Amino acid sequence: MSKIYNSTGHEIVIPNITDSDGVYVFDDSGKRYLDLESGVWCLPLGHKNARVNQVIKDRIDSIPHAGFCYSNAVVEDAAQTVLAITHLEDGACVFLCSGSEAIEYARQVSRHITEKPTSMTMHDSYLGSYSSVKNKGKDWYLFDWSECRNCPDQTECKSDCSKLKAIPGDISEFLFEPGSSSGFVRFPPASLIENIVGIVGANGGKIVVNEVTTGLGRTGKWFGYNHYSIKPDMIAIGKGIGNGYPVSVVVLDSRTVSELEAKPFRYMQSHQNDPLGAAVAGEVVNTLADENLIMRAQTLGRVFLKKLITLVDGKTITDVRGRGLMLAVEFREPEVADNIYKGLLENGYIVCNRGTLFRIDPPLTIGKNDFFAFVEKFRELLALHDA
Repeated sequence: MSKIYNSTGHEIVIPNITDSDGVYVFDDSGKRYLDLESGVWCLPLGHKNARVNQVIKDRIDSIPHAGFCYSNAVVEDAAQTVLAITHLEDGACVFLCSGSEAIEYARQVSRHITEKPTSMTMHDSYLGSYSSVKNKGKDWYLFDWSECRNCPDQTECKSDCSKLKAIPGDISEFLFEPGSSSGFVRFPPASLIENIVGIVGANGGKIVVNEVTTGLGRTGKWFGYNHYSIKPDMIAIGKGIGNGYPVSVVVLDSRTVSELEAKPFRYMQSHQNDPLGAAVAGEVVNTLADENLIMRAQTLGRVFLKKLITLVDGKTITDVRGRGLMLAVEFREPEVADNIYKGLLENGYIVCNRGTLFRIDPPLTIGKNDFFAFVEKFRELLALHDA
C-alpha cells in the first residue's frame, strides 16, 4: 500500500481483503474474518447484499448520473421512501455523497435561514471531517454534559439548571448526535436533550440530528433520535443508507422547505441527487423494512449486551454499554486492549479499537451463533491475559 496515503489515523492491519459475504470478509490467503465493524459502520445489510447490488447493476445500465437540469424518477421515489421512515412526509430530501457533507449542508441551511452566528453541539460530538465542524472556534457553543451523566435529576432535567440557562440565544442550529460521542458510545439523557431542543427552538434555532452513525436501525430504532421525544428540522443520514456505496441524505421538514422557498438557498455539487446514489438509498431502506431488521437489531441488541456484560470484571473490563447493535466494551488499560484486539484479529474477528474501548457495530443481519462465538473467544483471550 506504498502508493496510498493513509490519513485516517488507523493502521491497515489486513492489506488485501479480496472477497466478502454478508457478515464476513476474506483476505488473499482465504482467511475469513467476522466483520463486527460493518466496514466503517456502513453495512446494516452486510457485505455484498444481493438486492442492493442488483439495483446498482440496473442503474449503471440505465442512467447512474444526472445533470443540474435533468433527473430521473428514481430520485423522487427514493426521497418518498426516506421521508416515510422519518415521518416528515411533507418535507424534502437532498441526496449527497457523505455524512460529513450532509452535516455541512444542514449547517449551511441553518445559517442561511436563521442568520444566527453560533452553532451548538455536545462537547464530545463528532460531526464529520470538514474543517467547519472539526475546528470549533468562537462561532461554536459546546455544551459540556459530562457532569450530567451523574446528575441525580437526569431523568427529569430541571429547566432552571445553570447549564441550561447558559445556552446563548444566538444559536443557529443544535447539531445533536444521539449516541456515538466521538465513537465512545454514550447516550445523553432524554430529559436533557429535550430541554436543550426546547430552548434552542424557542430562540429560533434549528434542530439538526446527526444520524450518520446512529441511523438506519443501528440503535434498534430507525433513528437514534427516536429514543427522544423531539422533532428535528433536519436529519443528516449517511453511512448505512448506502450499505457501502457513498451516498448521504439530508431530510428537511416542511417548514424548512417553505423557508427556503421564501429565501432561496444555492448549493451545487456534481453528484447531488444522482440517480445511482438515490436508488441505492431507497433500496437499503426497503430491504431493512422488508426483512424487519430494525426490530431484529433491537431484540439482538438486548441479547448481545447481556452477553457482553458477563465480561465485566472491574479489573480488565470496566464497562459495557450499548443501544441496539451499537455496542462498546471499555478496558482499564490501553495496552491490554491492544493485545486483546490483536488476538481477536488473529482469530478472525474485526472490531474497532479506540485505545481503551472496543466499538462493536455488526451488520444487522448477524446471527446469534457468530456473535456468541466471538464473545467466548474474547473471554478466552481475557483469561489468557489474566493467567
